[in-house]
Amino acid sequence: MDGNVVETLIGAVVLVVAALFLAFAYTTSGVSSVSGYDLMAKFSSADGLGIGSDVRVSGIKVGTVVGQSLDPKTYQAVVQFSVAPQVKLPTDSSAKITSSGLLGSNYLSIEPGGSDKMLTPGGVIRYTQGSVNLLDLIGQAIFSAASKGGQTPAAPASALPASAASPAPAVPSAPAAPAKP
Repeated sequence: MDGNVVETLIGAVVLVVAALFLAFAYTTSGVSSVSGYDLMAKFSSADGLGIGSDVRVSGIKVGTVVGQSLDPKTYQAVVQFSVAPQVKLPTDSSAKITSSGLLGSNYLSIEPGGSDKMLTPGGVIRYTQGSVNLLDLIGQAIFSAASKGGQTPAAPASALPASAASPAPAVPSAPAAPAKP
């Protein structure tokens, strides 16, 4: 009976430590959403950007993506996001979907414009750039490097002149050395 009580106490201590670790991780990670005013932007592609993704200005988190939908008329991705109330964005600001690194997650990067007028709640950022597909870029780089390196597809034998299409004449081999007795 004493063994069951000790095992139960150890299990309870492990659960309390795990709960404290999760609470600490949540409070220090900055995962919380930013409450503020809502804005919207339309993109040709919003790959990798999800609800809860960061909205950053100059690399600093100032907001959170709160919604995504598809415009049925233009087939563009409509992204709704919330920006902190103390951050005022000019009406000519631009937005692009950027990656945190080669394997990092995507976030919405806002580049403030130079206008004196500021976006109001519910405003739309008109200048946007969608996400870039990394695999497409790698494929383009590989194929452009191959074409610049002088490697061209081989021409079929029917397209070559007759002298080039015929096999090279056989070169006689040297006579074999006689076997020693």
